[in-house]
Amino acid sequence: MISATQTLQGETRDAIVVGGGLVGAAIAYGLQRQGLSTLMLDEGDIAHRASRGNFGLIWVQSKGLGAPHYQHWTHGSAQAWPGLAEDLSEATGIGVGLHQPGGLHFCFSDAEMAQRDALMGQLRREAGNAGYEYRMLSVAELRDMVPGLGPKVVGASWTPYDGHASPLHLLRALHAAFQRAGGHYRPNARVEAVTAAPHDFSVSLGTAIVRAPRLVLASGLGNADLAPLVGLAAPLRPERGQILVTERTREVLALPTHVVRQTDEGSLLLGDSKEDMGFDTLSQTPTIMRAIAQRAVQTFPWIAELNIVRAWAALRVMSPDGKPIYDESERCPGAFLANCHSGVTLAGAHAHLLAPMIAAGALAPEMSPFSARRFHVQKAA
Repeated sequence: MISATQTLQGETRDAIVVGGGLVGAAIAYGLQRQGLSTLMLDEGDIAHRASRGNFGLIWVQSKGLGAPHYQHWTHGSAQAWPGLAEDLSEATGIGVGLHQPGGLHFCFSDAEMAQRDALMGQLRREAGNAGYEYRMLSVAELRDMVPGLGPKVVGASWTPYDGHASPLHLLRALHAAFQRAGGHYRPNARVEAVTAAPHDFSVSLGTAIVRAPRLVLASGLGNADLAPLVGLAAPLRPERGQILVTERTREVLALPTHVVRQTDEGSLLLGDSKEDMGFDTLSQTPTIMRAIAQRAVQTFPWIAELNIVRAWAALRVMSPDGKPIYDESERCPGAFLANCHSGVTLAGAHAHLLAPMIAAGALAPEMSPFSARRFHVQKAA
């Protein structure tokens, strides 16, 4: 393992992963497991740190409407999650808090229920032979599953694939497992320049240079500037979300929902907001925080008895259509791009499905719909 004080001058590895968040760490861990000597470059606290503000859902329902490739990718990641959690626990002793009992999306009117049922039905049709299991649950059924529902809840959709985990424990476990497998981690490593040729990449970190035949850009919003250096495009924008955290309480919520989940420690996380605020994560919007709290109390009135102990804002990494971008460079083969806003949900896919493709030197044909080239086609149309 290379310490923060050792030089990287002249070092050569099998792969370099730029990005130490959930996406980069999962891919780096997967590459190291494939037998590639991998270096993970982590920019440090000057980065936007989207992974540390993640809500923690492993969420399949509602993902990929009109885009079966995205639905299959998300479903495949959810299926890979138990194996990933077990591997990380065995390698590091760190539990990532995985629970996959299914998840609930609540509806507050008969019209919402009908609309939700239609959406879920379309997802099932688009799944084809892969299958897509879901149920629309009445409020009577829900009362047997979750306690203290509010009077305005009329039902919910449920799929067995959904769950949740601790983003912070996951990030720590990925880093620890990566390094224990022989991976090389460089903290506070800001990429100053990239020199690219087919299967030959030199990354400058100021006074240090490292080379590899494979380069993976997984630095979130930072990819917008890095991608063009290797002949790729990363049209990305930040979308701010806010989360409220309650004091700890006894276990009262066995299933995660799209707006409330309970952690292993007992706190409730309340969230699911969307704001166009640029790169601002320091301020918070009181009206948004109030709306988050009101929706949570509307769903579970007993939440009103709990104290809010902290809150934060974080940035999602959003493409123009909200779907992930996975790409490989035609100009510089060996360079890959990975961007998504679902670092927890897709951790299983990144470690167990995407990393083997990168190790083999090419993305599978079924990954082509994720290429950023889709935006050029849309613009031309």
